[in-house]
Amino acid sequence: MDGPGLDRALDDLAASARAAMVRAVEASGAFAADPRWREAFGAVPRHLFVPYYYVGAAGGAGGFERCWGESPDPRTRERWVRGAYEDTPLATRLRDGELLSSSSQPSLMALMLAELRVEPGDRVLEIGAGTGYNAALLSYRLGDDHVTTVDLDPEITESARRHLAAAGYRPTIVTGDGARGVPERAPFDRIIATCRLASVPRAWIAQCRPGALVLTPLATGLVALTVRDAGHAEGHFLHTPAYFVPLRGASRPAPEPAAPSGVPRRAGESDLFRFLLALTRGSLEPREAYALWEREGMPDRRRYGVTVGVRRAWAWLDEPEGPYAWPLPGSSGARLVEP
Repeated sequence: MDGPGLDRALDDLAASARAAMVRAVEASGAFAADPRWREAFGAVPRHLFVPYYYVGAAGGAGGFERCWGESPDPRTRERWVRGAYEDTPLATRLRDGELLSSSSQPSLMALMLAELRVEPGDRVLEIGAGTGYNAALLSYRLGDDHVTTVDLDPEITESARRHLAAAGYRPTIVTGDGARGVPERAPFDRIIATCRLASVPRAWIAQCRPGALVLTPLATGLVALTVRDAGHAEGHFLHTPAYFVPLRGASRPAPEPAAPSGVPRRAGESDLFRFLLALTRGSLEPREAYALWEREGMPDRRRYGVTVGVRRAWAWLDEPEGPYAWPLPGSSGARLVEP
């Protein structure tokens, strides 16, 4: 089948697949903190933001096969639509086999947006434009004028702009270093990052209103910070693991640590222990981290937090001024407290 009939068939398939995706995301509990996001996910067409993506395939370039929405093969186009609505991350931009950009797993996006706890009138800054899909969801909920998204790569921001326009959304899109924020659009009520950092840029805190929320990946988790004033923010990690492409530009984090040596295998294979290793990199050796982890009963992510001050920023377990605290990279004057 060719022509308009095929387009209608793909549109019908996309609508059906999108409804199934929303049901799957809801079943995961990702909307629990704010069920109003269900409507946005049901309305915004994800396939318009991923005109092509890469799937793992033996024999493909770099181990990937390009799945393209304008393929001459109708079966490939159908596969593309179905894949766009799977609850899975999609690789959207590769260079020399390195993943540069992706569309995150919808259930993780939903959880992060729900935990952002937006209210009508809030101004939101998104760090990492990606495909533009997350910005579209925010624009659906808050309106274009209240959403700003920034990315360092002009190719990414331009493609995000095209995708957003095709879907009918026009938030402010800025090409620049996300670690520096977007001061000309400040102040913000919410900042959400969709890329991994080594620390929390103070520029973000300075560009927020008091009481604002900053939600960002850090180590292999997600930390939600409440802003007290232009120089201070503090908060805990969410329970969920999170693995994102690193932020390019300032504050780029080091690669994730290799399998630790000198600790029991069960610890080395534990996601929670590896989170502690990533969070305390440069402060604790693996054996020291293991001793702490065992002593404190293998704590989950929610017991950890982060404080950002004017002169120093640090991660901690249980209490900001408690017995366990570790400086974040780039934090001058931070201290390490050990038992």
